[in-house]
Amino acid sequence: MTILVDGREAGSIPASDRALHYGDGVYRTLEWREGRARLWPWQWQRLSHDAAALGLDLPEPERILEELARAVGGLQRAVCKIILSRDGSRRGYAIAPDAATRRTISAVPWNGYPAAMSERGVAVRLCELRLGLQPRLAGIKHLNRLENVLARSEWTDADIAEGLLLDSEGTLVEGTMSNVFLVRDGELRTAALDRCGVAGAVRACLLAQDVVHVGRLTLADLEAADEAFLCNSLAGIWPIARFGAHCWREFPRAQALARALAAADDPAF
Repeated sequence: MTILVDGREAGSIPASDRALHYGDGVYRTLEWREGRARLWPWQWQRLSHDAAALGLDLPEPERILEELARAVGGLQRAVCKIILSRDGSRRGYAIAPDAATRRTISAVPWNGYPAAMSERGVAVRLCELRLGLQPRLAGIKHLNRLENVLARSEWTDADIAEGLLLDSEGTLVEGTMSNVFLVRDGELRTAALDRCGVAGAVRACLLAQDVVHVGRLTLADLEAADEAFLCNSLAGIWPIARFGAHCWREFPRAQALARALAAADDPAF
């Protein structure tokens, strides 16, 4: 792994960083392929939104891209992570007026996912953990991901690719590492993320490319769907083939979107 901290190669960040103490920061994980940051317009859109929501300074996109390229080095394909966190010049929750934003960029070789997951679909389960409602942080990919960590720890079955998360009111929100889309009577639907959840870059891309109904979803909506799929920046699009006793054997819309997303040189497909 190559790590750059504020543009310089380093193995760690200072122990005083507020990311370690309070999860005070945001991040994005993306795929680097053949000299390009995949889905960059939407990665940048989401990073900009999240940084502004937490009052973090945002470098110019050209600087981030240059540092991503340096971290990737000679790799043709890599998994990259961008972290913006806040320097901790004093203890306590209060943010110091002069607190600087720290930029950490890393890259590791791509290990990917089997193509069969996009082609034949995946099995998912329902997590016991329920997401708390917090509109102030809704949609933001902030550094405190304990809900997701605990939810993902609920299963070890290798046949289960993802766990679905409901909020405290029983609404279907997302997967532990993915956004959820449904197809019903030709209409694309996805969960509103105005109370909790993480708004991913692939989700943003799909919202920009297609007509999508955004609103509250339930497990009943999932079970009644003609198709359902998951998406994130590394996995792309995974059709849901099985959820409990419910099985889907055909998912043409999800597979078409998955192929377009995987093959596109320009992320606007």
